[in-house]
Amino acid sequence: MHILLVEDEPKSGDYLRRGLTESGFVVDWVQTGVDGLHNARTLDYKLIILDVMLPGMNGWDILRELRRTHDTPVLFLTARDEVDDRVKGLELGADDYLVKPFAFTELLARVRTLLRRGPSREADVIEYDDVVLDVVRRKATRAGQRIDLTAKEFALLHMLIRRPGEVLSRPQIASQVWDMNFDSDTNVVDVAVRRLRAKLDDGFDKKLLHTVWGMGYVFEARQ
Repeated sequence: MHILLVEDEPKSGDYLRRGLTESGFVVDWVQTGVDGLHNARTLDYKLIILDVMLPGMNGWDILRELRRTHDTPVLFLTARDEVDDRVKGLELGADDYLVKPFAFTELLARVRTLLRRGPSREADVIEYDDVVLDVVRRKATRAGQRIDLTAKEFALLHMLIRRPGEVLSRPQIASQVWDMNFDSDTNVVDVAVRRLRAKLDDGFDKKLLHTVWGMGYVFEARQ
């Protein structure tokens, strides 16, 4: 189980990282809000443990940005036992919270509970850059312009927009979009990506869907 820990206090961060590692988890520990948001967007975590007060970008802002594209469970850590703080975090999409100081055994129990529960319900509308994907109505727009997609193109864009900046291999895409094992002699993924790229990027200076040669495809804003 891969966990992201975003905690700026060195002693607390090291203590939590060691405790979680000894409990069988793989832990990435970062100490700034900017690094936390970057990791959360680009790597595949089962859970994020997020401190509220962070340098550069606080936990609330990280969660607000993250929930536009990801439904990864988030456990908030806060030094203030204020109802308004807890309500704000939960309204932004946090799945649970702990008030400092806390016992490690309690944190571990909450971590395991969240992991058993799985991801929270995905947002009905996902946004990245100037692309808006309405999951319920099955509509996609870019810069306010409607993009007409087939069912598989919509599924492909849905997969990509939820994982911006992450290089997705052809076998990953084939498995999730077509529910099939990837055959190197099959060009179904490449054809679908070309068609989606034509609809998504043609006519725009900023390109979003890119080929990473020898690896797969990545969805991210580039000039």
